[in-house]
Formats: sequence, structure tokens, C-alpha cells
Amino acid sequence: MKILFIAPKYSGGIGGHAARVAEKLQEHGFDITLMHTSHIPIKKLKNPSFAVLSSLKAIVGTEKYDIVHAFNVPSAFAMKYTKAKKKILSIHGIYSDQVDALHSKTISTAAKITEKKVLQWADKLTTDSKIVKKMYKEKLNVDFEFFYAPLDVKKFSKLKNIEKKEKQVIFIGRDSYEKGIDILKDIETKINAKVVYCTNTKWEDAMENLKASSILVIPSRMESIPQVIKEAFYLKIPIIATNVGGIPELITSNETGILIPPNNPEILQSSINELLLDYKTSKKLIENGYEFVINNLTWEILLPKYIKFYEDLVNS
Repeated sequence: MKILFIAPKYSGGIGGHAARVAEKLQEHGFDITLMHTSHIPIKKLKNPSFAVLSSLKAIVGTEKYDIVHAFNVPSAFAMKYTKAKKKILSIHGIYSDQVDALHSKTISTAAKITEKKVLQWADKLTTDSKIVKKMYKEKLNVDFEFFYAPLDVKKFSKLKNIEKKEKQVIFIGRDSYEKGIDILKDIETKINAKVVYCTNTKWEDAMENLKASSILVIPSRMESIPQVIKEAFYLKIPIIATNVGGIPELITSNETGILIPPNNPEILQSSINELLLDYKTSKKLIENGYEFVINNLTWEILLPKYIKFYEDLVNS
């Protein structure tokens, strides 16, 4: 089966997921090509420039595929023009809501119009969030297939043996407004631990820092389904995260992590300092999180579902 994957890049959140799916499918005999396209490296021009340049690449391309799979809305424009029997679009959050929170009213209005059109271009829509699936059904009456984004537990064997640091709190993610890193920095001096920021760090280095830490903090204002939650579950690191986006789909408060309201530095500070001293709760969160990821989120469990999805689609 010949499949083209389209994403703005193949590292980090969405692109990293696309690359991992491609690698696993290739191991099982699928012929996967990753479309690589440049973009203008300016924040508000990244997605529009990628959409235009990748679309042009698809228009002039002569290659034919069984399936083209776009991994976010900007990638859908190239998906539309790619020569393929079937087309898949994956969404990792409510696109128009994300744009509305970060851009002007004019751009937000345009995003809502675009969103409705783009979703109609795909033969199948997928998401890794049950909330996204539910909200798009209510909002636009469109149906999504739900798939967890798996965690490749084998790659953790490559990490060094790291000495645990008794009081170290870690943030892993982009240095951006939506990730809420400014909130953590504002209270850093009031936290009874060292705070480590991994914002532009190689995966291995970030995971080794995570492995050494006492708590992972996710102070986001908006989120989809952060992969770092699954990584912390596997490495047995307790988590404090905001109750936004798809985070509650992975974290059950006081069972697999601690959920707090967004934009509340006082509660974030007190939650961190309390958990640093509460070894009984930390142990419970660690055990439950590890059990959840092992029983639900590994490639061994999820890969057969991915393979069946592609095979059923191309044969439909």
C-alpha cells in the first residue's frame, strides 16, 4: 500500500506522531512517503506559507498514491490536490477555537469558514481526542474516527541511567503563550524545588531530565493530547496539569495526576509544593499512570487498529 503523509514538520507534537506512525507502518511493509515542504519561519506566517507551498508541490506532483494522510488543517490543502484514491485528515483540537484564542477576530472568522470546507475534502476524519470527536459532531455534524496516539516504549531503553533529584520540577514544551510557561516562570521563586525548562531540547535530553525530576508541570492555557503526559506516565513521574483541552482524557484528577484550573498561579504554586511533600499521593499517581499507559497506549496494543483502518479504507 502506497501512502503519502503530510505535516509541517516531522518532530515535536503532530509531526512527531506522523513520523512515528510512518515508521511503524513501514516496519509492516507499507510504502510510506513523507512530504517535506519549507515555510516562512515567522510565527503568524508559518501555517499559511506551509499551506501554500505544500499545495503547489501537490499540484505539480505526478506521483499517485493509494492514500494521502494530512495531519492538521494547514496540511489539508496539499491533501486536496494530491493524486490519491482515498484521503484522510487528522485533527488534534478544535481548529477554529485554537485560532480564535491566538489571533484577531478577522482571522478567526476566516478560520471558521475554512474549517468547514476543509473537513469536507477528506474521505475519513480522525482524531486522538474523544472531546474533539464529540464537539465536531455537535458543531458541524461531522463524524471522526478516534485513535489514541501510541507511545513507543522501546525507545526509552536508550536513555541513560539517571540519578533521581529529590526536588526538581520540569516543564517540557514550546516557549509559547498557549503552553503557559510564563505562569510557571512568574511563580518559580515560590516553588520549593529547582525548576527545569526543556523548550527546545532533543527528545533524549528532555526525557533524561524528566526521568530525574520529581514532578512534571503542564500549565497550558490550551492543549490537545500532550505526548509528554504519556511519557511521564511511563517514566513514573507524577503530573500536575491544567484542566484544558484533551488533558482530562489522560489524567483523572487525584488518580493518574493532579488537575488544576488554567491561569491560576496561586493554585499551581500550592499544588506543586504540596505534592513535593506528599509521597503517598505521588506513589499512587505514579502506579496508576504507569498502569494506564501500559494497558492502553503502547504500539503493541494500538498498531493492529491502525493497520486495519488503512486497509479497510483502501479496500472500501
